[in-house]
Amino acid sequence: MKKWRSFCLGFAVLLLGSLAMAQELGVVKPQLLLSEIVQGMPKGEKQEVRVLTASFQPGDKTLLHTHRFPVTVYVLEGTFTLEMEGREAVTVKVGQAITMPAHVKMTGYNRSSTEPLRLVLFNVSDPDTPYLDPVH
Repeated sequence: MKKWRSFCLGFAVLLLGSLAMAQELGVVKPQLLLSEIVQGMPKGEKQEVRVLTASFQPGDKTLLHTHRFPVTVYVLEGTFTLEMEGREAVTVKVGQAITMPAHVKMTGYNRSSTEPLRLVLFNVSDPDTPYLDPVH
């Protein structure tokens, strides 16, 4: 946990320093896209950070699955529809992000009949944890 806190503190200092420099030099500063308090993050001494991409053709979907830890999705192209058990479907458009909770049955869709869908997915997990668990 101490290493995670040290990492977060170091990242915050780096980010704040970068923002100060960006304002002085006229460089574009980062804009907050998503901020969400989540439950179920790993608590071990080491964590694995993953950044993945996914491409959906028109009409493609994921299998019914769960994640052991929260996953954040950012839409690069197209429109992503997420259906989670016990919740209303969520539509996420280009430039938007959503955090998918841990241990919830879900399926993601590209509902378009003509446009592809491209996503970037971010998650932090215990090392060597499967990215998803299929639901049978």
